[in-house]
Amino acid sequence: MAKVDLAKVGKNVVKSADSGENVELQSLWQEQPVVLFFLRRFGCQVCRWMASEISKLEPDLRACGVSLVGVGPEEVGLQEFKEGGFFKGSIYVDDQKRCYKDLGFKRYTAISVVPAALGKKVRDISSKASAEGIQGNFSGDLLQSGGMLVVAKGGEKVLLHFIQDSPGDLVPLEDISKALGITASVKAGQKPVCNDDVCTR
Repeated sequence: MAKVDLAKVGKNVVKSADSGENVELQSLWQEQPVVLFFLRRFGCQVCRWMASEISKLEPDLRACGVSLVGVGPEEVGLQEFKEGGFFKGSIYVDDQKRCYKDLGFKRYTAISVVPAALGKKVRDISSKASAEGIQGNFSGDLLQSGGMLVVAKGGEKVLLHFIQDSPGDLVPLEDISKALGITASVKAGQKPVCNDDVCTR
């Protein structure tokens, strides 16, 4: 796993989706631990489902003094995302994509994005999202991937750094609580079932 330079990533400026204020990323972990969920796109159906999944942890995180933050790489689709209520934490935009770059979140090419988007993990989550009434669209940057960063209070250390390999990759909820050393009372949504012949890539 690539080592995260928190001092460098922390200097990157992100914009609050609520106030429009620009803040340094490190301000988000100054006072409390933070779970930073980096979305691929606000309009992405799979990202919306993941956001609603991670949001199940929000009451437990809040009770333990942990902040939940979503970060998107552009403002396209932000309004619709907020109105859809997919995410229970605060939302920021990294329109320079500096955090994405510094955290090693890869960019697909026009050629590599197609097989990635049609992979079994993505299809499984899409059908789950559809069953839960979560829709998506194709507006915005289709080539950016995302991931997660969990940082201890004051930026003492990185508790979890996750880079998506496929757009359908997500961190299990229990791994997030474990990284923070808290007990969560939520159950993850029915995970897509994967067997070896389809999920080895």
